[in-house]
Amino acid sequence: MEENRKVALITGAARGIGKEIAIELAKNACDVSINYRTKTDELDLLKKEIEEKYKVRCFLTQGDVAIYEDAEKMVKETIENLGRIDILVNNAGITKDGLLMRMSKEDFESVIDINLVGTFNVTRNVIPFMVKQKSGKIINISSVVGVSGNAGQTNYSASKAGIIGFTKSLAKEVASRNILVNSVAPGFIATDMTAVLSEQVKENINTQIPLKRMGTAQDIAKVVNFLASENSNYITGQVINVDGGMLM
Repeated sequence: MEENRKVALITGAARGIGKEIAIELAKNACDVSINYRTKTDELDLLKKEIEEKYKVRCFLTQGDVAIYEDAEKMVKETIENLGRIDILVNNAGITKDGLLMRMSKEDFESVIDINLVGTFNVTRNVIPFMVKQKSGKIINISSVVGVSGNAGQTNYSASKAGIIGFTKSLAKEVASRNILVNSVAPGFIATDMTAVLSEQVKENINTQIPLKRMGTAQDIAKVVNFLASENSNYITGQVINVDGGMLM
């Protein structure tokens, strides 16, 4: 393995967008640390595929980003096994949609805890290492609803708007240490969550998008890879909407 290869930690990367991000970064010669909450056989297959196909190292680290000690452990394990962390992708997230008047306190807090507090927990543990090495790329996965809001998603929208504020503030704090912090805000993306929607609902969604289609997990992964690469070395504190033009 190449000693000067970049190392990326991706949270919530067992499936969906996180998985595609891990694959895309591995494809572009990054060693990857894949965080997951629940172990599955598919994870071992993913690790094997990444290592054999792209000839990079792949480490699996279990932990709940909402628990500070878990975040601390996954960062420590990644550095112990892969040597460093050059790229952090805060992707882990959940939804528990519902109108506010019917939303339970638990449903509000759990979404905030995983999506927003989780982003703090992992980043807080990575930052000291990036400061010491005087370099790093942090990419936080937000959402277009963090910009526009969305009925039935007060908890999710609040968490994703918080990530945008977090991104901009941290970018100002660490720019002098050559650490760049940006956010990617996906629009409607075809994932397991949207697969359960009826064809009529999907058609209604597509009418709201100028490109007339949902995005793919690969669409997000390619933008993350750009922000993680040397091609983005003069970009920090930005929110890139990947939404087919929905928020123009």
